[in-house]
Amino acid sequence: MTLRTALYDRHVALGAKMVEFGGWEMPLQYTGIIDEHRAVRERAGLFDLSHMGEIWVTGTAAGEALAYALVTDPPRLAIGRAHYSMLCTPEGGIIDDLIVYRVGEHRFLVVPNAGNAAAVADALRARVAGFEAATDDVSLRTSLIAIQGPLARGILAPLTDVDLDTLRYYAITEGEAAGAPAFVARTGYTGEDGFELFIDWDAAPDVWDRLLAAGAPAGLQPTGLGARDSLRLEAGMALYGNELDRDTTPMEAGLDRLVRFDKPGDFVGRAALEKARDAGPRKRLVGLVMRDRGIARHGYPVHLPGAAAPCGVVTSGTLSPTLGEAIAMAYVPMPASAIGTMVEVAVRTSRVPAEVVPLPFYKRSP
Repeated sequence: MTLRTALYDRHVALGAKMVEFGGWEMPLQYTGIIDEHRAVRERAGLFDLSHMGEIWVTGTAAGEALAYALVTDPPRLAIGRAHYSMLCTPEGGIIDDLIVYRVGEHRFLVVPNAGNAAAVADALRARVAGFEAATDDVSLRTSLIAIQGPLARGILAPLTDVDLDTLRYYAITEGEAAGAPAFVARTGYTGEDGFELFIDWDAAPDVWDRLLAAGAPAGLQPTGLGARDSLRLEAGMALYGNELDRDTTPMEAGLDRLVRFDKPGDFVGRAALEKARDAGPRKRLVGLVMRDRGIARHGYPVHLPGAAAPCGVVTSGTLSPTLGEAIAMAYVPMPASAIGTMVEVAVRTSRVPAEVVPLPFYKRSP
């Protein structure tokens, strides 16, 4: 059964094109992907992210339980801070990437991707069972609305009692936003400054309406999954199912920094990840810029120049609205991963040259 968020009627009224994504019926676009993409880069965009999961982990050993369950070390988080993390299999593959927020001494909020929310909830429930900790999956009781872009702070500030100027990047606090009790986090998936509001499920329509009305003079636009994808690609952010999966380790995804081998105690996947670290990755996620006409898309083969057999595969690709050139992320063998290496992407019947470049493709001005 395809689920709908509390904002479904709002999306339909705004003329959104709805699609199935991660088990949910979600807006792909409203006025157009490029138009919405540029609105976020230049002004601000409003996103319904209520398809994402929300799982509370609480108890006197909640931090230690999460340190065992995840590759990062949540007990090191200060109250009110967050970090990017991963849940891995015992074999070292990635079950999901997620964000962990610490909102109290023994209270953490874990936010997984929509399509993996149930799998993450099940895994966390099993992994914390031996600790003084408990999980509560509130995904279907929580709405999540994000406002992203250079004007996001100015639009949200008059509508919240949270001091947004002192709320740091990857921080969270409790307050009121757009007339509803909320956890307000300075996080996002666009490469721009912005905020994510965790609110009660039924509060979403009124919060959405208030934000849209307040942001209209500044050019705030509702933004769908299409622009969210092109924005995160420009920012070099991985998407589960494209860049990340159970056959890929954090090391291969270029996310070695997340795996805290220095934390005390064991964690799920430690032995396999230590082995993968010591052996070195067999492939590496890289950025590509196409150096001739052609757009790389998910699944397109990547070749070394002149080679008949592919050496890698494109995971995500588009024509960047911000940069005006075709960009992609791809997995290639380690010898082909050095910056400046030239490869070829098979685009239909052609081989299009592409250059390995640093990630991210786009970084906002300070």
